Amino acid sequence: MSNPSFSTPKTAAPLSNARPIGNRIGGPGSLAGQRAIVIGASSGIGLATAEALAVDGAFVLMCARGKERLEAAAQQVVAKLPDAKSRIATRVVDGLDGAQVKAAVDEAAGTTGLDIAVSVPGGGNFSPVLAYDDDDFSRTIDANVRPIFLLIKYAGRAMVRKGGGSIVAVSSTAAVMSSPFLAAYCAAKAACDQLVKVAADELGRQGVRINAVRPGLTRTGATDGMFGARPLIEAFLAEQPIRHEGEPGDIARAIRFLAGPESIWITGEALTVDGGHTIRKFPWLEEVAKGVVGQAAYDAAMRGE
Repeated sequence: MSNPSFSTPKTAAPLSNARPIGNRIGGPGSLAGQRAIVIGASSGIGLATAEALAVDGAFVLMCARGKERLEAAAQQVVAKLPDAKSRIATRVVDGLDGAQVKAAVDEAAGTTGLDIAVSVPGGGNFSPVLAYDDDDFSRTIDANVRPIFLLIKYAGRAMVRKGGGSIVAVSSTAAVMSSPFLAAYCAAKAACDQLVKVAADELGRQGVRINAVRPGLTRTGATDGMFGARPLIEAFLAEQPIRHEGEPGDIARAIRFLAGPESIWITGEALTVDGGHTIRKFPWLEEVAKGVVGQAAYDAAMRGE
């Protein structure tokens, strides 16, 4: 029996609904003319993200609650990127305050409209589920979900008016993996991921893309205490196929990808950047929880008191 033969057409059929690929790998100038807002930009992931957007040519409005730290962060970006001085601005913003977020979005949009919006704020404390203070639990949910909701709401409106844009929320691997003694934080980040999906579904037809990035344990100002406890870090690294401590730049590069035209056909997704941690499991951090809530409170919770 003879082998079947296959022929290929001499000319490929044209792609339907084809659009320019653009600069597929980013780089200086790839975001030229685009306007961005980063809330939570005074340190860590937010600062690295502002720099990543600025280095590729975007105008970036850096926002955070503390004026002094924010100004210092902006100066740090300009020191690295002198050519970006005219494209870096700052505004004091509380990401939980809708009026402040709206005003910041309006400033970032300027006269040409908003292209990119990034929400970074969030966090949580260790506690057994049975030991959470009722109000502390609610505050953790609000601190993580509300800033993303407000930015999606107001940046989304601005982008609809312009005809499109990209919103990126910083979530966490805690959204999808059991992280013992971080129940409130896990619940909050899972809510963030679902909010991103629903908003992306609703706004996709208007050209607005909305995605999330799920960092693993990353070295930021908020995690300095954890990185100071080497046995704790080793417990995390033991559960990572890539034994690399997360740095803000690792996360910022993922955010930059989702923010830019390279990801034009991606929306409603959560990109995990964690050295493979979610392939395995979260460390059992019982001693950390005891240290946070106190031995007596921990023991009482374990007795159901």
